[in-house]
Amino acid sequence: MTWKSRTRNLQVFDTELSADTVEWCPVSSSHDILVCGTYQLQKGAGEEDATPSRIGRLYLFEFRRAGSMSPPLTELQRMDTAAILDLKWCHVPVSGEAVLGLADATGQLQLYTLQHSQEGGRSLHSLCSSKVGPERLALSLDWSTGRMDSSDVRVVCSDSAGCVSVLSMAEGALMALSQWKAHDFEAWIAAFSYWDTQLVYSGGDDCKLKGWDLRLGPSCPTFTSKRHSMGVCSIHSNPHREHILATGSYDEQVLLWDGRNMRQPLSEIAVGGGVWRLKWHPSHQHLLLAACMHNDFHILHCQQALEGRGGACPMAASYILHNSLAYGADWSRLSLEEPAPCSPVIAEPKESLTESGGHLRIQYESPTASFDTSLEDDAGRYIPEGIAAPPITPTAISALNSNEDGPSMSCLLASCSFYDHMLHVWRWDWAPDEVQQESVQC
Repeated sequence: MTWKSRTRNLQVFDTELSADTVEWCPVSSSHDILVCGTYQLQKGAGEEDATPSRIGRLYLFEFRRAGSMSPPLTELQRMDTAAILDLKWCHVPVSGEAVLGLADATGQLQLYTLQHSQEGGRSLHSLCSSKVGPERLALSLDWSTGRMDSSDVRVVCSDSAGCVSVLSMAEGALMALSQWKAHDFEAWIAAFSYWDTQLVYSGGDDCKLKGWDLRLGPSCPTFTSKRHSMGVCSIHSNPHREHILATGSYDEQVLLWDGRNMRQPLSEIAVGGGVWRLKWHPSHQHLLLAACMHNDFHILHCQQALEGRGGACPMAASYILHNSLAYGADWSRLSLEEPAPCSPVIAEPKESLTESGGHLRIQYESPTASFDTSLEDDAGRYIPEGIAAPPITPTAISALNSNEDGPSMSCLLASCSFYDHMLHVWRWDWAPDEVQQESVQC
């Protein structure tokens, strides 16, 4: 299988504090809504052993289709919070409103509703919160609604004490259903099986991946895997293929599993960086987005592995324009019907543009300096798409124009990086050279 593939940056936003999580809203009326969470460790003033504080900020954005003389992202709201470790939208509306879950450094699981004003604006409003325990950080959360089922809305949360908590929503409040000690050290991640939401998976700094059946109680896991050699920090159930699970670890491996046989993974993919987040595509069952900390963001094509033919999952695309730890990443459900124009060239970057598998990599020292020259003119004005086209090597032309009649898709994504406190919004245009059974568009 070969394909033509191209990524293109649309906008860069400086979050000021270290950025570690981004999420597009999955609720159909709000697919244009994006949130970004930040985490900043502040040393205590005065004495050297003063307790450091962890602060954060939550950003709310609206994405508008390009074509005007303004950037596509519009900031709607920002609010200062405790440091944010994870953000997840409930996949379905609750009482008619989109609900956002937030896990923070005070051990709180907080819920916000996205509300519409009479003037047409949108903003987040606090709904409720629940503390998962004293002297711990809430590290991750997941909703039970991954297959768009609104009949059973629950949240699972993991924390720095190694515990996993399951909570339900009742009359606008969070109610704790169960909590148990799942891992010896930090429980970095917890996630539902979207096909059987009585099954929960967890991963911890003890290098263990575990399964839990809530019907049997948490006294004993249904399985414990030590296949990862370092801390397990990402898990995502495939919402399109029953039993399929993706896990990632500090050991720089992505493992694909069939939940009916957790002794041996279906595939093991070395991605060259600790895998902090994994996200299956919202409508394409074979595409997996990976945030790989020290090695950028990658889109894996997993069709061969999921069909039982073995082998690794090739990288369909890589996004390499961040300049720090790749932490947060997510797919948007917005439709991008038009092909992406070439990136405008306004000023010569510090280094030349180099072609890498259909991706134009911009070398830069600072994410707020030379890189931004590709998006703004000398006066700082935004340059919309399609104003000018950069020179493309013959190799690139061949890669991008082969088999124009084949099925294609265009996806909108967001990613964020930590120490350079940057949020990027970008698009990926992709067309396989062989006709696929499924041809979808983001």
